Amino acid sequence: MSVALHKDSSADIGEYMAGLGRAARAAAAELAAAEPALKNAALLEIAAALDRNRDRILAANREDLEAASADGLGDAMVERLELNPVRIDAMIEGLQQVVKLADPVGEISELRYRPSGIQVGKMRVPLGVIGIVYESRPNVTVDAAALCLKSGNACILRGGREALNSNQAIYRCIQQGLEQSGLVATAVQVVNTSDREAVAQMLKLDDCIDVIIPRGGKSLIERIARESWIPVIKHLDGVCHVYIDEHADLGKALEIAVNSKTRRYGVCNAMETLLVAEPVAARILPDLVARLTALGVELRGCERTRQFAADRIVPASEQDWYSEYLAPVLSIRIVDGLEQAIEHINRYGSGHTDAIVSEHYGHARAFLRRVDSSSVMVNASTGFADGFEYGLGAEIGISTDKLHARGPVGLEGLTSQKYVVFGDGNIRA
Repeated sequence: MSVALHKDSSADIGEYMAGLGRAARAAAAELAAAEPALKNAALLEIAAALDRNRDRILAANREDLEAASADGLGDAMVERLELNPVRIDAMIEGLQQVVKLADPVGEISELRYRPSGIQVGKMRVPLGVIGIVYESRPNVTVDAAALCLKSGNACILRGGREALNSNQAIYRCIQQGLEQSGLVATAVQVVNTSDREAVAQMLKLDDCIDVIIPRGGKSLIERIARESWIPVIKHLDGVCHVYIDEHADLGKALEIAVNSKTRRYGVCNAMETLLVAEPVAARILPDLVARLTALGVELRGCERTRQFAADRIVPASEQDWYSEYLAPVLSIRIVDGLEQAIEHINRYGSGHTDAIVSEHYGHARAFLRRVDSSSVMVNASTGFADGFEYGLGAEIGISTDKLHARGPVGLEGLTSQKYVVFGDGNIRA
């Protein structure tokens, strides 16, 4: 189990976090050598514990939801916080999917002979200890634990104050699974205080933690990136675009745009700006405006867009093009064509996920090459930018950095590579 917390002072919190760090470092050495069968057994035991403890998890989540309501937490955060039977099913399925994935640890690739007679290749190895700081979503506790365990990494998880009861209930299930399987118990530790000082102390544990991954709002991620002594894998915004090209199938375009925006509002892969090529604007915008407004989406548009429904589209400001709303709000701009769409996305986008709807092969290829984002799509909803949908099982986050990982971060993103050399008595001249 995790180290006991003393709540008397920031010094006590520092001692507590250092204890977690030391325990995680020791666990990482054991976990790196664990056989795939043992790691998979632990994941299945965790899944079984979640299934057995559904009522306790939902009761703890209700406490968090009641507190969130009393504190005036925003709708988007509440939507992320809420658990229900379907979301618990999804956590269990995520664990089962990770079990089915090939274990990357120890995999040797690019093995080749050199003129000297030695063989040189690369072996995939765990990063070591991963610290994860996140807000609202309790399912992150399971997703993060699963991916870290499977990739041979120990982890320290610090959820938000608003999800403290939910996270602790889930953590008890994780501990049960680890104990049942015989895997080292401190491979996963969940910080059991909501004091902000715990995060500050965690970010200083560069002797124990190898990488920090923040998941949450922009202010949280900016703080982590600014204060951390440890390398950070992050994304700040999810300003995602759908561009409807002049060569689009308008039936596909309508469904993709509506799904990209309205499937879920409070997620980072939701479309925040719709770009429409001028030649097809008159043919698709009336239907799109009708569909989106009927679903309660507030529309903000450029002057050319407002010509189609000025009574239902308010003027967009320059700031709107930069905005991640995480709400039923959408910016719409009519562009001259592909060039202006790409220019807009690379200027205002966040490098998260952007999609083109087009039947023109050359336009689709140009969009894929030139849009500088972690996920670029052709004729598909931005909602697919997700580790589970990409076949990674659960994901630990989506990175818009270019080093060390980019896009949804799954098992491979939580490992590194080292060179391995095989010889047969070879000596260098």
